[in-house]
Amino acid sequence: MTDRPARILVVDDEENISFLVESALRLSGMQTQSAANGREALAAATSFQPDLVVLDVMLPDLNGFDVLRRLRDSGQLIPVIFLTARDSTDDRVQGLTIGGDDYMVKPFAVAELVARVQLALRRTGMGTGSRTLRCADLELDDDAHRVTRAGQPIKLSATEFKLLRYLLANTGRVLTRAQILDHVWDYDFGGESSVIETFMSYLRRKVDFVEPKLIHTIRGVGYALRAEE
Repeated sequence: MTDRPARILVVDDEENISFLVESALRLSGMQTQSAANGREALAAATSFQPDLVVLDVMLPDLNGFDVLRRLRDSGQLIPVIFLTARDSTDDRVQGLTIGGDDYMVKPFAVAELVARVQLALRRTGMGTGSRTLRCADLELDDDAHRVTRAGQPIKLSATEFKLLRYLLANTGRVLTRAQILDHVWDYDFGGESSVIETFMSYLRRKVDFVEPKLIHTIRGVGYALRAEE
């Protein structure tokens, strides 16, 4: 068991799926990196040194099975969970017999994928590590349900905590209002999004009482949490 966060490489050429999977894994205390094709995945396996790979089968260059074969041929025994639209028995058998550890079919439940990743990590003795998210001097301890800024404790409601956790898990990324509504309030929303503005205002008053301001409005798009504009 190690104290550092588990490193997960997410390989998928669909950006929205990579974003969804990475967000869920980071919210569970893991560190992630993405790759959009097989060659990027092989390079990242060396540079990022992941503890586990979530690997799509249908990639624009090498397919996922070829990526796994090359990993195994190079002596890398990283656990691999296939995530794919190919659900035939032959595909499942092939994926598992060449050294895959699990096989999930799209569409999939994100919570189930996270659970399978955690299970595979436990099998290798690798925990998910620290569940503390940070940006500048802002820290959120998920296990203790505690938030501090510049060393000062911040009291948040359950919804404010969930919103801040989502922003911190995606530090530096611009999140659309639709993404925030879907992940924080758990529903798709096509109408007035004033609920987001209201809670962002609450959160700003509690979090951005010192410089630098961390919560930024991206006009016409959504919000981002980062230390600098």
